[in-house]
Amino acid sequence: MSVLWVTPVTPQVCGSLLSCTDRVKRKTSLSQGLIYVVRVNQGIAIIINECTNLCFKMSSAEEEKVVVVTGGTGLVGLGLQHVINEINPPNEKWIFLSSKDADLTNTEETRALFKKLQPTHVIHVAAMVGGLFRNMKYKCDFFRINMKMNDNVLEICKELKVKKVISFLSTCIFPDDVVYPLDEKMIHDGPPHDSNYGYAMAKRMVDVMNKVYHEQYGCNFTAVIPTNIFGPHDNFNLEDGHVLPGLMRKVHDAKRDGTPFTVWGSGKPLRQFIYSRDLARLIIWVLQDYNEISPIILSPDEEDEISIKDVAQLIVEAFDFKGEVLFDTSKADGQYKKTASNKKLRSYQPNFKFTPIRQGIRETVDWFIENYEVARK
Repeated sequence: MSVLWVTPVTPQVCGSLLSCTDRVKRKTSLSQGLIYVVRVNQGIAIIINECTNLCFKMSSAEEEKVVVVTGGTGLVGLGLQHVINEINPPNEKWIFLSSKDADLTNTEETRALFKKLQPTHVIHVAAMVGGLFRNMKYKCDFFRINMKMNDNVLEICKELKVKKVISFLSTCIFPDDVVYPLDEKMIHDGPPHDSNYGYAMAKRMVDVMNKVYHEQYGCNFTAVIPTNIFGPHDNFNLEDGHVLPGLMRKVHDAKRDGTPFTVWGSGKPLRQFIYSRDLARLIIWVLQDYNEISPIILSPDEEDEISIKDVAQLIVEAFDFKGEVLFDTSKADGQYKKTASNKKLRSYQPNFKFTPIRQGIRETVDWFIENYEVARK
């Protein structure tokens, strides 16, 4: 478990930087560039990251938050830690949990941990996850383990009167036979693709639970549906990892060993990828300002959809791999496409700027090379 404490910023402190009504540009440690401090009023500062056009509200001391992130040491959790360190929100305590802190499938362990931490807000990321072939092999395990975790977390958050819970879903929950693009209203319109049926059905039930907990108990439980996430701290294991880090690992090994780089499948399937640090910024916005119980898709625009073959080529370029590239068509492709609409997101955040996939892949490859000895693989 890692904890981030942030010191409150008072109007008096902010007043040394700007007047209460002026928009002022000031430099920070943000890797994404400058921010604008827009307004300071009764301890609330509105800041705008000029590279993403996303606003964050810096709250006063009267609005203390204790934000618990389950699965906090994985790809999404570490992306959140990176962004929280950048924006430095005042008077917030962020606690990032790992599987070492408690077994979330165990009700009593989960209850004891949450009672100890007393969260006001929970971002529920923890899940049993894996790539296509692991999902196909262990469907029952994916269903039962994820159902147990989700039931424990939501029930205990209800018991402790947690103000808001954001759970993570996946585009794999959508029906296999559907008209594209996917939107939030289609989740229960038919069965999901058979390849990840267990995982998908367990995740669908979170949407059901959010609705019934709200209707019966008034709980503010919601969910986000990101498209394919990638970034630093990903899981590069060839069996357990998702497609993009798996391809990175294969290119790395092929370059090291002087062997061909083999992509499983035809390379024709299409996917939308979201960089983990973009996702983290959107999650913080959802925590602050998204007030619907119904889920929201967090995805780049439809025109940013890309084939596995083209993704593989970008990875080859990032590694400067000069060897042979092969496609093993004896392996399953999985779902051909999962095109998701971000129309709902754009209605709230029309100007949010996503990191271009070429840049995100380059940064992730650089991180993997620099951290190869400690990376999950």
